[in-house]
Amino acid sequence: MILYSMKELLLLAAAAIAIDWFIGDPKWPTHPVIWIGRLIRLLERLLAPERLTGRPAAVKVLGIILTAVTLAISWGSMWLIVWAADALHPWLGYAVSAWFISTTLAVKGLKEAAMLVYVPLVEGRLGEARKYVGYIVGRDTAMLDEREASRAAVETVAENTVDALVSPLLFALIGGAPLAMLYRAANTLDSMVGYRNEKYIWFGWCSARTDDVLNYIPARLTGVMLTISALFFRRMKARQAVRAIFAFAHLHPSPNSGIPESAVAGALGIELGGTNVYFGVPGERARMGWPTRLLQPNDILLTVRLLYSVSIILFAGVIAVWFVVR
Repeated sequence: MILYSMKELLLLAAAAIAIDWFIGDPKWPTHPVIWIGRLIRLLERLLAPERLTGRPAAVKVLGIILTAVTLAISWGSMWLIVWAADALHPWLGYAVSAWFISTTLAVKGLKEAAMLVYVPLVEGRLGEARKYVGYIVGRDTAMLDEREASRAAVETVAENTVDALVSPLLFALIGGAPLAMLYRAANTLDSMVGYRNEKYIWFGWCSARTDDVLNYIPARLTGVMLTISALFFRRMKARQAVRAIFAFAHLHPSPNSGIPESAVAGALGIELGGTNVYFGVPGERARMGWPTRLLQPNDILLTVRLLYSVSIILFAGVIAVWFVVR
């Protein structure tokens, strides 16, 4: 069995952050998340929860099976890949581990997705901005104005500072690439079946709760790091970020997403949340922050800067701990 020391895991984590900064998500071979998504859809077809309509307990059991099998295959296949690489040569094992950990991160990818919204907005191409907002959120985008398109991008970057950076890196530090990939599988499950709609409310229950549990500590660490990051920018308010977390985070329907979103809202002096439309039906999301000004496209850039600041804090932190750990 492959057991990396803490010093090795720290270096692998630092290397993964650097790889993600400069290379980002792989275009070829196919990104691991795509393979995980295909596995989830295959298992969903095999389990066929629609056969048990009207039997929520039975559907919930099928959802538990879906979650357990997906996590087991994701962890196990990653362990076998790292084991095989390490068996050929330890340095190949390190390289493979660092590479696959980097695929569970998405700092550069998140920035690029946000910029696809930001650039059309500042150039007056609202229709194009709406199209790219639709790539990163599940809500209806056809009627979004400039402010609402900006809000969607800011909320996405803020929320995914947990999912695309802090959580996978924390699990990589605990269990290397296999555990980081297990986390990514749990997060993918939540994004695909973790909905509170008629189709998935029972089948996706276990996936949604698993994602909540895995993100619980990372989300709170992210709130701390976003607050620290705000100290480095002249026009951001770190103290107000802290106040916003305590005042608004619990209002969010997710036990975790409200923390980074309220921290960003407080730091920037804007309001997040509001009316979102899903499949033509408007719904009110808790409003977070004390708006000292109107939200604008430039807030997308500011949120991306906070994301990168958190990644720098993490990179510096793992390197500092590496020097301390024997």
